[in-house]
Amino acid sequence: MNNNTQLILIVDDEPDIRELLEITLSRMGKETQSAKDIKQAKKLLAEQEYDLCLTDMRLPDGNGIELVKFINNEFPQLPVAMITAHGNMETAIEALKAGAFDFISKPVELKTLRHLINAALKLAPPIIADEQLIADSELELLGSSEAMHLTRKTIAKLARSQAPVYISGESGVGKELVARLIHNKGPRQEKPFVPVNCGAIPTELMESEFFGHQKGSFTGAVTDKQGLFHAADGGTLFLDEVADLPLQMQVKLLRAIQEKAVRPIGGTDEIPINVRILSATHKNLADLVTNNLFRQDLFYRINVIELTVPSLRDRGEDIPVLVEHFLSLIATEWQVDIPHLSNEASEALATYPFPGNVRELENILERAMTLCEKDEITCTDLQLPEFNSSADLNEILESTADLNIRNIELDLDESFSLDPAMSIKEREVITKALEKTRYNKTAAAKLLGITFRQLRYRIKKLGIE
Repeated sequence: MNNNTQLILIVDDEPDIRELLEITLSRMGKETQSAKDIKQAKKLLAEQEYDLCLTDMRLPDGNGIELVKFINNEFPQLPVAMITAHGNMETAIEALKAGAFDFISKPVELKTLRHLINAALKLAPPIIADEQLIADSELELLGSSEAMHLTRKTIAKLARSQAPVYISGESGVGKELVARLIHNKGPRQEKPFVPVNCGAIPTELMESEFFGHQKGSFTGAVTDKQGLFHAADGGTLFLDEVADLPLQMQVKLLRAIQEKAVRPIGGTDEIPINVRILSATHKNLADLVTNNLFRQDLFYRINVIELTVPSLRDRGEDIPVLVEHFLSLIATEWQVDIPHLSNEASEALATYPFPGNVRELENILERAMTLCEKDEITCTDLQLPEFNSSADLNEILESTADLNIRNIELDLDESFSLDPAMSIKEREVITKALEKTRYNKTAAAKLLGITFRQLRYRIKKLGIE
């Protein structure tokens, strides 16, 4: 075998399938070796290095998921794709969660097979040292904390898969940056990365924006228009704030993902599309599913693998390097000298909980640079709101006597009842907490010691604007 020829391992107990795959791969200039069961596949893997493994789900001595897990543990550099029964999405999702690069359904469509093989063979060997993950890249995920170390390792792993990824985390943690890194480190890096803020598209324009339209299909459609799925074809479509999609659009999005095809408004034919779906939101999708505000079937389809991006307060040791990074960026853009922080300013940033996360830190520093004098940023320049979780919580509780009715000065008459009095003080407590956190509901809930859902319910119940 030529040293430059790529070698692919086929694992299937059906001779007809093996022959079809061998012929197809041979025509693509690839060498193949075949195994009829897991035992034989493991023997070949121990004897020979491969560039890709294609395995059937059902094998005489086990299932393909076992082989996927074995390869991921013993040969992490080897991409493995699963051949599944037609329409069995549960098995396909299980394979992706186990670490499969991608899947293909029987009967095998040769065009889809060729695309899968070409994409898998573009994968670079995995980078073990996460510090190198962003080397030679304009995109950076900064920080040396354990939380960021794990996040970078997960990004490196997810980049080698085609599984849909749901990126969760609070506002401002950098979910789009994580999505771009997953795209840039994967086999689709040369194709488009198309981000879309689902909450920013008017409901009446959503179908046209996602799927496109043909000229004359509705009033104002004066030309054919390509949709976002077409724009991302071959690459990645990033659905930011996916929780903001209306239910009607969720149905259509689910069908497009399932069928891997879209039909423009006014069109009669479905057009095949090949995109990887990454999605994100700061909301709790599971809670929305429970409350029938988000479709459960779409949730399971986009949430094959979940990656939670840590908040800045959970990795406070990364603040100094982020400060240095942002000050350098802003100074370069403004063409001024890089200022330094006073000791008091550094200490203030180290203890501030950053309800707005990395985005808030960047905004604080940009504002401070406009206010500082003599290239030194002081506490005054930072303009941090007075916010200390334990101290502020005690202050709020003391000021309201933990909602104890005896501290409420009211004229008791026949019209007085306990519930209105409690509601008055509860409104005061919640309003104070929101003001302390600059109306960040997540931070306010933590300050009050209740869940985000409880706070949201009370805000709605009390009619707090």
